Amino acid sequence: MKDYLAPLQDIRFVMRHLADMPSVMKLPGFEESGQDTVDAILDEAAKFAGGVLSPLNRVGDVHGARYDNGKVTTPPGWQAAYRQFNEGGWGALSVDGAHGGMGLPRVVSAAVNEMWNSANLAFALCPMLTSSAIEALILRGSAALQARYIPPLLSGQWSGTMNLTEPQAGSDLAAIRTRADKQADGSYKITGQKIYITYGEHDLAENIIHMVLARTPDAPPGVKGISLFLVPKRLVNADGSLGEHNDVRAISIEHKLGIHASPTCTMAFGEAGGAVGYLVGEENRGLEIMFIMMNAARFAVGVEGLALAERAYQAARDYALERVQGATLGGGRGSIIGHPDVRRMLMLMKSQVEAMRALAYVVAMAMDHGERAPDPARRVVQRGFGDLMIPVVKGWCTETAVEIASLAIQVYGGMGYVEETGVAQLLRDARITSIYEGTTAIQANDLVGRKLLRDRGAALRSVLCAMQGTVAALVLYEGEDMAAIRMNLAHAAEALAEAEEFLVAAHAGDAAGVYAGSVPFLKLLGITAGGWQMARAALASAEQLRTQTGPQDFHRAKILTARFYAEHILPQAQAMAHSIRAGGHSVMALSEKDFEASGG
Repeated sequence: MKDYLAPLQDIRFVMRHLADMPSVMKLPGFEESGQDTVDAILDEAAKFAGGVLSPLNRVGDVHGARYDNGKVTTPPGWQAAYRQFNEGGWGALSVDGAHGGMGLPRVVSAAVNEMWNSANLAFALCPMLTSSAIEALILRGSAALQARYIPPLLSGQWSGTMNLTEPQAGSDLAAIRTRADKQADGSYKITGQKIYITYGEHDLAENIIHMVLARTPDAPPGVKGISLFLVPKRLVNADGSLGEHNDVRAISIEHKLGIHASPTCTMAFGEAGGAVGYLVGEENRGLEIMFIMMNAARFAVGVEGLALAERAYQAARDYALERVQGATLGGGRGSIIGHPDVRRMLMLMKSQVEAMRALAYVVAMAMDHGERAPDPARRVVQRGFGDLMIPVVKGWCTETAVEIASLAIQVYGGMGYVEETGVAQLLRDARITSIYEGTTAIQANDLVGRKLLRDRGAALRSVLCAMQGTVAALVLYEGEDMAAIRMNLAHAAEALAEAEEFLVAAHAGDAAGVYAGSVPFLKLLGITAGGWQMARAALASAEQLRTQTGPQDFHRAKILTARFYAEHILPQAQAMAHSIRAGGHSVMALSEKDFEASGG
């Protein structure tokens, strides 16, 4: 499998024509993010991703992270790549300038993070978690904690983690038991165990800063009694130098299906009396901070799904162009890209990757406007759109990534099932993304329960109105391509509207049936929103063709890809809407005893 090549042409097209980068660069604080600066950043990120991170992807998969008596060793080349990453200042990309970062828009960081994750997901997870720790400190950390911990985290000298899950609790954070006892000096003694901690221990940074959810002894039960604490691997002296080791250690790492080079640790806190920790924010309000961090992390995992899908498409495309096998319909032997079903699979991959990229970047744009737009009303609207779509970006992009990685193996045929070709790694790596930061069902429950039902569909109806505007704009362009896009988008939007109306109306009388349809609803919204963005892309490309500006071949291909998506992906919307309306009863029909009896 060839090394990753960043799809800069499509990235720039989406940023300019769909995510409206010119408007983002006018937002307060982004005025210095000129197009030349952004282009230079994208170019350099592409070079680093393709030239440094991508060659290590296979190395990391084969060697993996190694655990020995509390120490974790990363694969060959990891330390050098991490130094280069930090020397390039990549960890400071989207951190506010007031805290020492570059302060660039989320749209830009989304594009750069896509490149890191396409090139080497296992490596990219480390700086992603560090960014989350920095964000928590910026959100609620005291001035003293910010001054002491943000600069070395920002430089990559130290790294960060998120410690949520415990063996007995899983995704149920209300059940966590890790304890925090306040000390006379204002610090806390942390005791407990956390599992599935990405980069909880490693040899890349000289210190690791753990963000840990725990309970104080008098905390109320459930999620209202959770606090957030900063627990360093090594204690930090008053002058900023490193002191003795804290009472925290990794007691094992997981042996996983994929992302072998990323150490997933079980962490023990307080085996020798208690790990020193510092409260972030207020007691019993840790979950509020974690949810804000988690929202950003869920978006980041959605971008991971997009990134792996792009890498899988590149691998399949390159192989199909080069592999000669069998006679084509035109006669004679040629590469397998001449076979109709190989073309179909490649178009399924290409069209969905482009749809995912467009949706993710548009949501990133909404997050930028939601934080910085001068008009308060615009901030509310954009924040509402972003909140609605983040579980879709996370759930739909990651589920689709698994399908696309599987298709890549199918294009390779038997060679795809052989580890030496490298394409099987993409499927193994992609599988975790639909579980990270909450399974697809958790995203879907959030979408339906917290987003759709809370405002009784108001935010979604605004999206449907925008989709109808795009349908109307398509009428202005002649030709079969635009007509097919218009018709299929209109039908999908109708199916989405019907599903929304049903869920809102049915919830009071059949909550179980509504939630049984929550994952199909998430996928329905993802597919339709992706088709909406592809239709917008077709409109932008049609205008570029009309005015004869930009790369004409690229724009013709964009319209044809949008038509393929409209004809092959969007029709799924009606079927999903039907299963949402009629399928709840059959999901809940069998009793537990019926399931037990099925094996007899």
